[in-house]
Amino acid sequence: MVLSLALIAALVAIALVAGVGITTIGPGGIFVTVALYALTPLSSAEVAGTAHATFIVTGLVGTVAYARSGELLDGGGRGMAAILSSASVVGALAGAALNSYVSRNLFGILLGAVAGLTGATLLYREWRELEPIVSVDASTRDGQAALGTLGFGLGVASGLVGVGGPVLAVPALVVLGVPILLALGVAQVQSIFISGFATAGYFAQGAVSVPYAVLVGVPQVAGVVVGWSIAHRVDPARLKIVLGAILVGVGGYLIA
Repeated sequence: MVLSLALIAALVAIALVAGVGITTIGPGGIFVTVALYALTPLSSAEVAGTAHATFIVTGLVGTVAYARSGELLDGGGRGMAAILSSASVVGALAGAALNSYVSRNLFGILLGAVAGLTGATLLYREWRELEPIVSVDASTRDGQAALGTLGFGLGVASGLVGVGGPVLAVPALVVLGVPILLALGVAQVQSIFISGFATAGYFAQGAVSVPYAVLVGVPQVAGVVVGWSIAHRVDPARLKIVLGAILVGVGGYLIA
């Protein structure tokens, strides 16, 4: 792999920002996936597989960080993380398998749709100042069923287009009434399982680029630590607006 210094600098910078986004507001890792798709010659399967390989590490680091700050220490947080993660495993494997039937152009459209819809959801809810549409209690059967269904769906989508759990899980959990810091912590745990099993599926296809994974993975992990610190100091509403606008723009670019 021979890359220009400009491309290396761009990938490192994007990965650093993506890492900050992962633990600050959730939808951050998608920028790594988009960068690998738009700036490298990797196939759609290699883009997804390589991105997921980096999300295993960011999930581990993010989990430790949010456990340290207390979001994952109570029974509710651990139970929610366990249900979402276990349900995501099957979904992630299914999504990785489906990717082999997706052309590179269609992959870009799907990735753009995920980015655009995620950004639009964030912007709309902040603009309307909407309250959660429903409250989910992980200690009840109905709550567990809802979380299990959500986890499976998130696993399929994440495994298919190569985005980590926080990209989709955090907005979804916030809509379901989960406090944002708890949603961020739970999503880090889920990311380990989604990306771990998705990476295994892509690795079996020979679709994981280790050099690219290292190049974007190291700065991404650094960004995760910075993002965790920011999340406890800054009003998330402001970050949601900025991130949502960027995601909508990126989504439109990929779909066009």
